[in-house]
Order: sequence, then structure tokens, then C-alpha cells
Amino acid sequence: MKPTWRSRAACTGIDSDIFYPSDEDEALADEAKAICAVCPVKTVCLDHALSIREKDGVWGGATEKERRRMLRQRRQSA
Repeated sequence: MKPTWRSRAACTGIDSDIFYPSDEDEALADEAKAICAVCPVKTVCLDHALSIREKDGVWGGATEKERRRMLRQRRQSA
């Protein structure tokens, strides 16, 4: 069986709380983004989060606010 992109993610085995910081905890979001920065499946993860309109957490190196901005920009350029 071929491993899924999630099984190859840099965040595998890391406490998921890091990826779900409160809005006030920018340092925790930065910690999650640092893990995402070296992840081999970062792009796939971000695409997944955008496609399902994931509302919470850091996915593919992007926070909720950043993903909302990306989706707005995609709609405006379409």
C-alpha cells in the first residue's frame, strides 16, 4: 500500500496543539510554520486545506487568515 501524503508529513508524531494555536499566540503559529517549511508535502497539505476550506489551524505553512486571503485572491483572479 502506497503511503499517503499525511504519513510523509514533517508533522507526523508532533503534538497537534502546535498546529492549532489561538489567534493571540503568534509564536506557536511560527513554530508550526517552521515545521511546515521543511515538510516534503507542504504544497499537497496546503492544497488539501484550501480545497476543503479548512477553517482551523496551520496547514501547509498557512494560518486560517492566510488561507482565506489566498482563496479571495484566487476568486478575484478567476
